[in-house]
Amino acid sequence: MQSKNPVFARSEGFNGRGGAATTSPASWQINLDGSTTGQGSTPGLVDDDRMSVASVIEKTAISLGLVVVAAAVTWFVIGDLDPNSPDADRNLALLGGLIMVGIFGGLALNLVNSFKKVVSPPLVLAYAAVQGVFVGAFSKAIAFYVVGDPTIVFQAVLATFVAAGATLAAYKFFNIRVSDTFRKVMTITLFTVFGIMMANFALSMFGVLESGGLRGFNTLGLVVSIGLAVLAIFTLVMDFDFVERGVEAGLPARESWRAAFGLTVTLVWLYIELLRILAIFASQD
Repeated sequence: MQSKNPVFARSEGFNGRGGAATTSPASWQINLDGSTTGQGSTPGLVDDDRMSVASVIEKTAISLGLVVVAAAVTWFVIGDLDPNSPDADRNLALLGGLIMVGIFGGLALNLVNSFKKVVSPPLVLAYAAVQGVFVGAFSKAIAFYVVGDPTIVFQAVLATFVAAGATLAAYKFFNIRVSDTFRKVMTITLFTVFGIMMANFALSMFGVLESGGLRGFNTLGLVVSIGLAVLAIFTLVMDFDFVERGVEAGLPARESWRAAFGLTVTLVWLYIELLRILAIFASQD
């Protein structure tokens, strides 16, 4: 069944065109070299050479860990943003520059990784590092210029993990299955939202829209961020479904990096939206 998610669409295994067929353990055979062979599987291919839930978790942890490290380094490199600081202007300029690097660098690497047929771990890690730069710079801007309290970053991180954990629990407990119709609707919605957000960003950059347009820190911005957070959670459900399908298809272990990339993209997106939501509520108190 073909994936409609651009992150996974380039993988033959995620689309049911490659990888080993799912078989019952009763049909497996033990070869002389200790490897297992099942109907539709590749002889001599051991479990370590196949994608597994454990390998996806490992690669995702590496990717997210790099995001966190890059974000922390960026946070401290920017320095003091207090207007009374002698380096305030330089630090503010650095903040703006790093946000732009994160936005455009992350977008470029996102597109490359999404449409690359053979997954590249270095490119996945490069994306994680660049997104970490954006996350660190954006988080510092929100903490100091919108809320005035750095602890909001910790709150957003915690909220992201809680939301992701709750989504995974609901996915497993309620045995959620993603239909073709849901995938098509989500794909159309994601591309539409992406186009709208890019247009909003461009118009805001050139001063056509005031206060950030749809992404302002006001009531409209709150509604938009809540809607995007819900969309991110639906995307996370699709990510879980794609990982499960990949494991069942017996994909090569390298595809764990593709799954890790998809999960990293979604979780960073979810974090940004939750940070914005918390910041808007805090700024209105």
